[in-house]
Amino acid sequence: MLLRSLLAQPRSVPSSSLSSSSTAPWAYITKRNKISVAPAVVWPKRSGPRTYSERKTFKVHEYTRLFEASKSSPLIFLEHTDFSVSRLAQLRRDITAAAAKHVTPPPSLATLTPAPVTEPPALPRFTVVSTNFFGVALRNYAPLDGETIKAIAEMQTAGLAVLSFPDFNPPQLDAVLKAMSRSVPPRKQKTPKELEQEAKDAVDSYVPGRRLKRQRPEPTPGLKVVGALIEGRVFKAEEVSDVAKLPTLETLRAQLVGLLSAPSSQLAALLNEAGGAKLARTLEGLKKSLEEGQSPAAPTA
Repeated sequence: MLLRSLLAQPRSVPSSSLSSSSTAPWAYITKRNKISVAPAVVWPKRSGPRTYSERKTFKVHEYTRLFEASKSSPLIFLEHTDFSVSRLAQLRRDITAAAAKHVTPPPSLATLTPAPVTEPPALPRFTVVSTNFFGVALRNYAPLDGETIKAIAEMQTAGLAVLSFPDFNPPQLDAVLKAMSRSVPPRKQKTPKELEQEAKDAVDSYVPGRRLKRQRPEPTPGLKVVGALIEGRVFKAEEVSDVAKLPTLETLRAQLVGLLSAPSSQLAALLNEAGGAKLARTLEGLKKSLEEGQSPAAPTA
């Protein structure tokens, strides 16, 4: 009886515990889920920079290598929600299957054609990052300026994942983006009419005195591209699709060679067509046109 009376008595909560301090549980959760690029706190009793454990140091170095690879290959930032382990493994398999169809073969010096691939090609890597260590690596990566660091940090509003590519291959990037869209389709928002119908069905199915069957809701995973980092430049989500439509480097080189060789090929075709008397008339007409264009007007005294 004494224990019941003690438990039944209301307890007073100190006013200091209700203040919005940094130790509040909700503030701690928000801080963990958000990328922080603020300068490291310098403690008065601690000499030198902060040292991390072996696991934390490995994570920071891993994310730093991702930023270093973005100098020559794109780094895509994704926002993920409600993913299970099996669903995440399926997404990685879909990305690998789509990227394997657009692998860039290594060049060969022996032949003009690319050499056959003898070893497994490098494929894109989907990495779910820890925002705490990702913020440390982003803050300490010197080649990025303050505006770029801030722009990357503001992209994240939920769980963050990074899709890194071995090289800049726009067709491969386009295929992977389409594969992710098929694997994780956008969430369909329910209309007010559908929500009203669900509430009505719940009321109609209720029977007084009967225990409701417990059902675990199945969350629908969500995946969204929020931006990219390519050659030190930040791209928005809508700009990533434009980058994926670009031609490959080999295609651009072929177009450039075609433009440079066009005048010489046209001159060779003209000389081939002009033969004998036709060649003489062609050269005579060219001479007259040059004389008419270069003869200056007679000066007036």
